[in-house]
Amino acid sequence: MSRRQRKTDATRESILAAAREVLASDGAEALSLSKVAHLAGVNRGTAYQHFRTREELIKATVDWVSEHLSTKFGNIDVDSQGRDRPMYDVVTGLVDFAVENPALGRIWLFEVLSSDNPGEDPFFRRFKTSTQQLADSEQSQLGIDAEVLSVIMLAGYFLWAEWTRVQAKTEAERKAMATRMRHEVLRLFLHGVLKPELFPQLKELLSEEVSSGEPAPD
Repeated sequence: MSRRQRKTDATRESILAAAREVLASDGAEALSLSKVAHLAGVNRGTAYQHFRTREELIKATVDWVSEHLSTKFGNIDVDSQGRDRPMYDVVTGLVDFAVENPALGRIWLFEVLSSDNPGEDPFFRRFKTSTQQLADSEQSQLGIDAEVLSVIMLAGYFLWAEWTRVQAKTEAERKAMATRMRHEVLRLFLHGVLKPELFPQLKELLSEEVSSGEPAPD
């Protein structure tokens, strides 16, 4: 990659990072190319070279969210020996991302639901595939509909984030609501999806968290 191309890519990423910051703090209504350009430290003409319209900027942000979630939380290694912790970490990561980024999650969910083929979104596709692999494994209960379960879980993560945004007024309250969501998702997985006898550590983690009110240590 040439030096010029690296500079171009870095500028584009700076603009996208600024867009995510505006969306996260002020919502989609506050997003404008001029505001994003100012925050990114570039002139408006440079911003327009990368994104001609506000809609293009939103679409690029949605693609970033999908890629980010797909890379970090799109897979659970159901074949690993330490299977309890991957499940816990994926649930925790999704809950924390959703609660800390309600505007980004809302925009992603809206774009997916309004598309002609929502199942083609990279994150949803990878999440469903991972859920199907889990459902097909010997670690899960029989008769799980992976597509239905995937839609229910992802909608729940991002709708709870919106509920938290309205209800929680402080950082401590947001963390408490994130913890509540994690507890309930893990409980539902443990007693409705998985064979709990195969996940003793997950059961113990959940029990300890509920008793103490604190997340399990890394």
